[in-house]
Amino acid sequence: MIRITVQNEGYAYDVYHITKAFFLEEEYEQMVEEEGTYAICVEIDRGSLNRLTVGLEEVSGITDRKFKKRYVNLKLYDWLCKLTQRELAWGILTGVRPTKLIMKLLEDGLSEQEASKWMKENYRITDAKAKLGIQVAQKEKSLLHQLDLEHGYSLYIGIPFCPTICSYCSFSSYPIGLWKNHVEKYLDAVCKELGAISELASRKNKKLDTIYIGGGTPTTLKAQQLDRLLSYVETHFSLKSLKEITVEAGRPDSITREKLEVLRQHRIGRISINPQTMQQKTLQRIGRWHTIEDVKRVYMMARELGFDNINMDLIAGLPGESVADMQDTLEQIRMLSPDSLTVHALARKRASRLTREYKESEVPLEDTERMEETLSKMIELAADYARDMKLEPYYLYRQKNIAGNFENVGYAKVDKAGIYNILIMEEKQSIIAAGSGAATKLVLPKEKAVPDPKTGNKKQIIRIENVKDVEQYIHRIDEMIERKGELQWL
Repeated sequence: MIRITVQNEGYAYDVYHITKAFFLEEEYEQMVEEEGTYAICVEIDRGSLNRLTVGLEEVSGITDRKFKKRYVNLKLYDWLCKLTQRELAWGILTGVRPTKLIMKLLEDGLSEQEASKWMKENYRITDAKAKLGIQVAQKEKSLLHQLDLEHGYSLYIGIPFCPTICSYCSFSSYPIGLWKNHVEKYLDAVCKELGAISELASRKNKKLDTIYIGGGTPTTLKAQQLDRLLSYVETHFSLKSLKEITVEAGRPDSITREKLEVLRQHRIGRISINPQTMQQKTLQRIGRWHTIEDVKRVYMMARELGFDNINMDLIAGLPGESVADMQDTLEQIRMLSPDSLTVHALARKRASRLTREYKESEVPLEDTERMEETLSKMIELAADYARDMKLEPYYLYRQKNIAGNFENVGYAKVDKAGIYNILIMEEKQSIIAAGSGAATKLVLPKEKAVPDPKTGNKKQIIRIENVKDVEQYIHRIDEMIERKGELQWL
C-alpha cells in the first residue's frame, strides 16, 4: 500500500504519477490535507514502512508555483531512486510531450549541449533520453519549417470501427460485425461535420496541410464506403497546399485489394499496416485474429499497388513476450523494410481488457519489476534495428502507466516522416477533428489567448471534444458542429 497526502491538489498529479512509475502495480490511497504541516507526505508500506515528507517551511521561500512543484517533484524522485536503487528514463517528467520542452529550449537559443544539461538537471532525464529528445526535436524543427503554421491547419477524421477489439485497447472502438448497420448513418454524420469544417476553413482562409484518417480501423469500411468518404473530402476541401494524407489501414484482416485500390485512386500517399507483433501466439492472446502471413501478404500487396510510404506499428512488452520474441519480430520487419516504424511501449490503460486480466491474475510483485528491465531491452533493440534499417527518430510521445516511464518513438526514412504525428505532438498548429470521440485542438496566437475558466490564466490551446458514443454522435451531429462554430475557429 502507498499513501500519498498533499497540502494542495496542485501537487497531487505529479506526485502520484512519479511514484506510480516506480511502483506500477501497488494500491494507492490519496488525500488532500489543506491544514497539514507539510507540502507532501508519501508512505510506502511493503512489509516495512518508508516515509518522505517535504515540510511547508522547505518550500515557503519559493514564490513561483512551477518552481515550487519542481522542487517537490525532484525531492520525491531522488528519494525514490535511493529507495529502489533505480532511475527512470524520463526522470520526473509526467507529460506526454517531452520533446515540446526541448524544442522550446532550442528555439530560445540554447545549444544542444545546454538544452541537454538543463533537462538533466531540472528533470533528471537520463543521458540516453536527452540525446534522443534532442535528435527528435531537431528533426521536428526541420520538418515544421516547411509549413505555414499560422495560416495552415490539419484535419483528423475518426472511423471508430474495428474487426475485433484488442485486449490492450482503451479507445472508443466498436466491433464492425455488431455495428455494420450503423456505418452509413455514421458516414452521413461525418460528412455533414466535414462540410461545416470546410465552410469555416474557407471563410477563415485557412490552408489544409495534412489529413489523418484514423480510428478504430478505417479500412473496416467497405471499399465503396471508403470511396464515398474520400470523394467527399476531395470535393469539399481545397487540397492545393496539402502535404500528406495518411490512412490507418491498421489491421491486416480489414484490408483487401479492392480497398487498397480505392486508396490509390484517391492518391493516398501514406498508410499504416500495423502487426503490433510478429508472434502468432501473442496475436491470438491479445485478440487479433489474423496471421503473420496475412501481415506479409497485405504488405506485399500494397507494395505491388505502388504504395511507397508504409508505416508499421509494434508494441514492446505485450503479455508473454520475451526479448527474443521482440528480436524475432524485428528481424521479420527488417525483411519487409517499411518506410517508417513506430515502436510503442505497452501502457496498461485503465479501461482495457488487458489491464483487468492482469489485475485478476495476481502476478507476483517481483515479476512486475522485472518487466521494466525487459521493456528497456526491447526498446533499445528496436532502436538498434531502426538504425540498421536507415530509419531515424522523428517524433516521440509518452503515455501514463508504462513500466519504467518509457516512450513511444516513430522512426522514418528520409522524407517519409509523418508530418501529422509531429503536429499533434508539438501543438504548433490547429487540428480540426470530425467523428465520434474526435478531439479538435485549436492553437491560438498569443494575442488571441483566452482565459481558462478554472484558473483564469490565459491559454492558447483549446480542446473541443465530440461525444464518444456512435449513436449519440449520429443523433447529436448538429450539436457537434455548433460546438466548433461557437468559437468561430481562430
